[in-house]
Amino acid sequence: MNRNHLELARKLGNPIIEGNQVTFVWKGKSAPHLIDDIHGWEDGPQKMKRAAPGLWTLTLELDPAAYLEYAFYDPRTKKRLKDPLNKNTVFNGIRHYNHFFYMPGVRPASLAVKRRDVPHGRVTRHLVDTWMVEQDGRRELYLYQPPVSGPVPLLLVYDGVDYLQRALLNNIVDNLIHKKRIRPIAMAFLQNGGKHRGVEYACSDATLMTIEHSVLPLAGKKLNLLDVKTNRGAYGVLGASWGGLMSLYTGLRMPEIFGRVICQSGVFESEGRDYAAVDLVRAKQAREIKIWMDIGHYDWLLEDNRRMQPLLQENGYDVTYREFVGGHNFTCWRDEVWHGLETMFPVK
Repeated sequence: MNRNHLELARKLGNPIIEGNQVTFVWKGKSAPHLIDDIHGWEDGPQKMKRAAPGLWTLTLELDPAAYLEYAFYDPRTKKRLKDPLNKNTVFNGIRHYNHFFYMPGVRPASLAVKRRDVPHGRVTRHLVDTWMVEQDGRRELYLYQPPVSGPVPLLLVYDGVDYLQRALLNNIVDNLIHKKRIRPIAMAFLQNGGKHRGVEYACSDATLMTIEHSVLPLAGKKLNLLDVKTNRGAYGVLGASWGGLMSLYTGLRMPEIFGRVICQSGVFESEGRDYAAVDLVRAKQAREIKIWMDIGHYDWLLEDNRRMQPLLQENGYDVTYREFVGGHNFTCWRDEVWHGLETMFPVK
């Protein structure tokens, strides 16, 4: 590594990609640490090495289909530093912006791009009563009506605003419908409870009652939906992380309505104890539901999902499982969700 690599990083951006190797470059009297998806962020900072006076580098070997988010981190101040050689940033959903890059073997999902030649569904904003999960509470609910006239199944989306604004799920569904890769579906994007998200999504029956008695009636009035009384289990439910756990729990507890579960990077255990959804699987509850699971190789929940997938199969569930090369973030879930949609809502 020499100063020619610094010029290359300035020209093409950080990191420098050569085959399966990526080299991060930093110019300065001292070097920050690298924190990233692979090493657990601040829990596993990586030290850079001095390559020349005022020049520091760190080389990693990655899968050619990898997507990686990272940041530079000052170990003395414990603050993140911007990478001046990489302008690509994405909000991590908490309080920081991460830098990111794709390896040559993978590209961002083109399905998320809004196209003029594709009919667009209509997204409307509503307020829904959430008295079961918060006293005198009302919550944002966005409804998506696809550009078709007949009745369609509903997809309930936990962390709905994130899936709508960060994953651009309405654009993805528009494009999939237009390409006849899925049947038309409607969607209900329910916002989470912010600091109360864990309580609402950790297998909460109060959340299920809110869905059944507030969200579904409103969606039924505003959207042209299939009748689940004559189309048992026709609706789907989608979520990621704790929302993925809640999507599975929703299907297990309400299979007559939500017979199609898309669980992205689901959480199934915390502090050495399984969540109730795992106990329901062991009890073979609602084995008629169909389940889609996906998880990234850099996700700290990978082993939890690898444990859950065979448990579902052993107990008689119809489960489709996919691993990708990425971490625990909405960019990965955006790029991967079309696989689950095609599996759960195939064109008839």
